[in-house]
Amino acid sequence: MNSGEGTGEASGDGLKALLPGDAGARLQSLRLIGGRAILVFDAAGLGSLARERLEAEVKGALSGAAGVSEVHVAMMADKAEPVPAPRKGPRIIAVGSGKGGVGKSTLAANLAVALARSGRKVGLVDADIYGPSQARLLGTEGTRAVAHQGKLVPVQSPCGVPVLSMAHLTPPGQAIAWRGPKIAGALIQLVEAHWDNAELLVIDLPPGTGDVQLTMLQRFKPDGAVIVSTPQDLALMDAARAAELFTKGGVPVIGVVENMAGYACPHCGEVSDPFGSGGAEDAAREMKVPFLGRIPLHIAIRREADAGTPTAAGESPQAEAFAALAQAVGEWLDKAP
Repeated sequence: MNSGEGTGEASGDGLKALLPGDAGARLQSLRLIGGRAILVFDAAGLGSLARERLEAEVKGALSGAAGVSEVHVAMMADKAEPVPAPRKGPRIIAVGSGKGGVGKSTLAANLAVALARSGRKVGLVDADIYGPSQARLLGTEGTRAVAHQGKLVPVQSPCGVPVLSMAHLTPPGQAIAWRGPKIAGALIQLVEAHWDNAELLVIDLPPGTGDVQLTMLQRFKPDGAVIVSTPQDLALMDAARAAELFTKGGVPVIGVVENMAGYACPHCGEVSDPFGSGGAEDAAREMKVPFLGRIPLHIAIRREADAGTPTAAGESPQAEAFAALAQAVGEWLDKAP
């Protein structure tokens, strides 16, 4: 971008000129909005101390610039390479976020259910190897997955969406302490299962930009990605980090969803915004990707998630919000090559 929105006092080119040393060569993107400078750097080959030094130098150089009130720095350690050969099997939609705690897994489960209710044959993969939650969300806890001809067979959920998760392969409550290669192997088994009747897989990725995300991009290359964020200002940085990884891997970003948006008091009906309002929509606008809508902060969504009865499987205003999201994603799928 050439100028900061609402400041008129600093420009992207002007800030780039202030970057120290080789920071300019490592710069992947620079955005300036509302006084917040958000920079993403390629940190490949840098150790932790070198990354910390780079971040400190960048913040020191830009903190005093005119029109800059905050400086946020994100590091991309690896560049994902697209898979040269075409992938066979179901189309893949990845659901990702830049950080945890944004309700991504609950949204992924409800998106899969809403897509299935719209008439699509959908499967759900819980790729959060360390913190699997889809077995609870889809009411399949305690069910063990079986293998047939060397591949896993998805577990059928009560709402009609087949699902696979590490929770279907390990005892309840068992800690999973695996390193990268084993994590990658587990993801491959979950995705390359017997999804015979599925035309679409929704992949619930873990938060961040680590081994699972890189394996997904390099081996499977999703058809598109949905970015989940909460409304507060820092959502801009978190959503940008997640979107940046997909874009570098050649995966189109379908759009950004603002989750936990607005809380309606069950007593008086007044709507408040405990997490702020509009941060994810601002992020989508800044990244020039579609804004897919808002999902409210509502106790029914939490209760139904804990009970294994996804909100999208019922009839309520909250279910309608997920149905609208599924419609937007479905329309994107229908138009995509």
